[in-house]
Amino acid sequence: MQEIVNINTMHEIKKILEKSVSIAVVGLSPKENRPSNLVGRYLIDAGYTIIPVNPGHTEILGKTCYPSLTEINAQVDIVNIFRRSEDVLPIVEEAITIGAKIIWMQLGVVNHQAAARAEEAGLTVIMDRCIKIDHNDLFKK
Repeated sequence: MQEIVNINTMHEIKKILEKSVSIAVVGLSPKENRPSNLVGRYLIDAGYTIIPVNPGHTEILGKTCYPSLTEINAQVDIVNIFRRSEDVLPIVEEAITIGAKIIWMQLGVVNHQAAARAEEAGLTVIMDRCIKIDHNDLFKK
């Protein structure tokens, strides 16, 4: 079941996607067949600035890859998380530190404690949804 925390309608998701420019993809894989890579390429094609975050790499999709969110020296609008649910809370803490606006936990990623922490800090949380699917449904019809 898809779940959204702090977002009630696709209209609000559309507004978020329209206003956002930069998306840090935490857990972005360099392997072309991995979901994170497919989503990253889709978002680049859709015009977003993608910032890969993966401590095992220095470049993914032709872009500088950072070991953590706190190493990024640019504004991040959305932190898109491709990690296991139990690994999300430290990512949320880093997102708060860097002043991100949105936490987007990909399909299958659910962490209510991390979502509550993000909301307490004023971030909007979208959980257990695919940013690629939602973007495609809203803008590519």
